[in-house]
Amino acid sequence: MIHRYRAGMPQLSYTGLSENWLLKECGHRHWEALAAHASRAQTDFRDDNGSRSYAAFTAIRLQTSGLDSISEDDAFDLHSALCRTGPVRHFSTHRIVRGDAQIAELSMSSAFVTRGEARSNRSVARAALAELTGEIVPMPERALHLAKMSRRLRGADRAALPDLAHAANEPVEFLPCPNSDFNGADLLYFASFQAFVDRAEWQWRRDDEPPVVTSRSLFYYGNVDVGDVLSVRMIGRFEDEQGIRHWTEVRRKSDGMKIADVTTEKRWRRR
Repeated sequence: MIHRYRAGMPQLSYTGLSENWLLKECGHRHWEALAAHASRAQTDFRDDNGSRSYAAFTAIRLQTSGLDSISEDDAFDLHSALCRTGPVRHFSTHRIVRGDAQIAELSMSSAFVTRGEARSNRSVARAALAELTGEIVPMPERALHLAKMSRRLRGADRAALPDLAHAANEPVEFLPCPNSDFNGADLLYFASFQAFVDRAEWQWRRDDEPPVVTSRSLFYYGNVDVGDVLSVRMIGRFEDEQGIRHWTEVRRKSDGMKIADVTTEKRWRRR
């Protein structure tokens, strides 16, 4: 499926096409594709117990040749495709194309989840949806790579990113705002994790010109309730004349549970 856009203020940021907008838009396209794949007119999925079920992202990988190459009024296309990789798992790819050039590609793995307790995001767990239809295909290589990296980072395997040195930055705490950081399912929105990591990075090195993202991977393990505080801590980092790379973990401060790992690579805009 192809959708066309013209870059305006909602799609743009200080460093070009907004990564946060792109995550949200591709997440929306993934959700709509799930309904189409299941031959549904609406995205009203219910688990086998009749409870509302949502597709939660488990891993995301962004690779881009330069989001800063898109400016105001530029036209670009979003090419999206989705496949079913398990009973409740799906994988989608989204390509940003301007003219004949591919600007970025986003890979997204999801699994259907439901709450064990009403309004408790800590009780979110994998759902069972026997009514889901459609062919299950082998996991694409990119999805397998994301799953493997997720296991290694969740287990704090530093050998997964051997070129990153230990980071001594102090953790940055955030209190997610219900009006800005949670979605309509009352979950901390998957795109908010990227925003928290970028805000923390800016606090750690706010005196520099903001670099431009070239790749980002996000791995999700849990969620938070309204009122929970997040602790964002850099685990490893590397910096040279080309740019910066870092591995950041996001923890729920109340019980210390790690709810996400994020790896980031950015290049300098002006040096």
